[in-house]
Amino acid sequence: MSLMPVAEALERLLAGISPLETEHVPLERANGRMLAEPLASTRTQPPFAASAMDGYAIRSTDLGEGRATLQVIGDAPAGHGYSGTVEQGQAVRIFTGAPIPDGTDTILIQENAERSGDQVTVLEAPVKGAHVRPAGLDFAKGDVLLAPPLKLAYRHLALAAAMNHADLPVIRRPKVAILATGDELVRPGTEPGPDQIIASNHAGIAALVEDCGGEPLDLGISPDDSVELASHVRRAISEHADILVTLGGASVGDHDLVQEVLGQEGMDLSFWRIAMRPGKPLMAGRLGNTKVLGLPGNPVSSLVCGLLFLKPLLQAMLGLEPQQSAPAQAVLAADLPANDRRQDYVRATLEEDADGKLIVTPFAKQDSSMLGLLARSGALIVRPPHAPAQQAGTAVPVLVL
Repeated sequence: MSLMPVAEALERLLAGISPLETEHVPLERANGRMLAEPLASTRTQPPFAASAMDGYAIRSTDLGEGRATLQVIGDAPAGHGYSGTVEQGQAVRIFTGAPIPDGTDTILIQENAERSGDQVTVLEAPVKGAHVRPAGLDFAKGDVLLAPPLKLAYRHLALAAAMNHADLPVIRRPKVAILATGDELVRPGTEPGPDQIIASNHAGIAALVEDCGGEPLDLGISPDDSVELASHVRRAISEHADILVTLGGASVGDHDLVQEVLGQEGMDLSFWRIAMRPGKPLMAGRLGNTKVLGLPGNPVSSLVCGLLFLKPLLQAMLGLEPQQSAPAQAVLAADLPANDRRQDYVRATLEEDADGKLIVTPFAKQDSSMLGLLARSGALIVRPPHAPAQQAGTAVPVLVL
């Protein structure tokens, strides 16, 4: 079987994917969620002309060329407007946020006023309309102020609250069932046997799912046993997982049972084996309403494939334009040899020089088991199939991590 190009595999994976259904969540639980529908304001803000400063509400016509003295006839704290009408020669003590009393049009800030009993003297005359926030300065009732695609953050939630929305329409989080496979794996914190290792992929993939707005479901570790593996797969379906991610076991070795068991459970295989490094034994398919993504068992391969394929899949389900990472160009700090027929993703450090130019330095070793290098990497250098040798100083495309 020939190896499928990365771009074609990604196109197949995302074909027919549309945003998940809408649900409503309380405002306080909407942080980081994807807005599903345009949101219009239910009110005008501010709903009335209001004072922007503490001071005195006055009539601009009372301001002569000299030091005008006005009679203070009442107070207007925030939340308790003055109900009367201010006549010539009068003023109202006012505080930030309070409605402008009838008859006034200007705020004399307290720093420019001198109070004595019920008299206030203007020390520095304001211009007409000073420090008055007109009604609707921020927005008006019916204005659409938030619209998808939008990942809701603190500033959007503050605005939604000001628009008087107690709950928000958001796209449901994709549920991602994560299943590690292999007799050799034990959970972190467990003492491995003489021929076992600590399972690490599931922790990274679960974190990636959360970072992308999904909801991870840990199915644990399945041994290399067809019956056990099928039981875990059925649990993913019963839990209504939108995506089933398997880790390892999707190749063709005697103990690689994932593809076989998924086929027996009814999976429609879309593709398998990609022209990329790390990550050639990548599998994708569909099992009923659940998308299946079989990631390689090698830790770096698994996480790089998660970045390149699982992340765009989650983005599409959340109504975002799928993208693997922000594109960038960086200058090589070391030579790279010619590439073979697979698209290479080379782990590298990333720095910025004094001129703001990105400098990328590939690690000498690129074994797909070496998680330490990935943790220290700032970027992946993208090398197309059959790329020629490149010398230090050459500009190369990178995926910034």
